[in-house]
Amino acid sequence: MKIKELKKGDFFTKKPLDDPKESQVWIRGDYDRSEKRYECQRFDDINTFCYLPGNKEVYTGFTF
Repeated sequence: MKIKELKKGDFFTKKPLDDPKESQVWIRGDYDRSEKRYECQRFDDINTFCYLPGNKEVYTGFTF
């Protein structure tokens, strides 16, 4: 699934994991028009951000 297909606030991982740790789970945020990327923050640390392009492949089928 691509990150642009997720809704704001959805959980995802960057790698296919069945049982991820809290530090491996990310939350999709808003679209930043200046960066032309989606803002994402780590589940366990709200001060850790990354910007991902809309066509980045992410994974949502995991138990958390």
